[in-house]
Amino acid sequence: MSRIGRLPVDVPSGVDVKIDGTHVCVKGPQGELEYTFFPSLEISFKEGQIIVKRPSDDREIRALHGTTRALLNNMVIGVTKGFLKDLELVGVGYRANLEGDNLILNVGYSHSVEITPPDGITFEVTERSRKITVRGYDKQKVGQVAADIRKVRPPEPYKGKGIRYSGEYVRRKAGKVGKVM
Repeated sequence: MSRIGRLPVDVPSGVDVKIDGTHVCVKGPQGELEYTFFPSLEISFKEGQIIVKRPSDDREIRALHGTTRALLNNMVIGVTKGFLKDLELVGVGYRANLEGDNLILNVGYSHSVEITPPDGITFEVTERSRKITVRGYDKQKVGQVAADIRKVRPPEPYKGKGIRYSGEYVRRKAGKVGKVM
């Protein structure tokens, strides 16, 4: 039995869960998330807990059991607390600004890069335009938007300049070595 899959998902008060077969809708103070799961898994809601059961021990079903429970847990956490990813700008003259909801990045190109947030995502810029926080209630969407921002100028290995996740380690390379006679 999957150790993750057999754990129930606790649903706090103020969160509304609707289960229609394998289609689950979770609504909370942060927003509303819907997802349709694999049809052979049994999802039920009893006494403030979501329980996922599997019909057999087939390899594919076992793999989906824990994944389904983890996705349901992320949905409940997302609509109650939300998720965030922090990014840092490293480089001389690199900065970020907000214009309305849009994020404006100046990261060494001849032009500034504008990023429009999708629905449910907000940006915050702090610490003298050097730190970007991506917030939202959908974990997958928060991670994807953060990855798209990082893709604008990924950290390079020689000087370490670029956009990186908070706490990300960038392996540095040695530069050119002069010719020895």
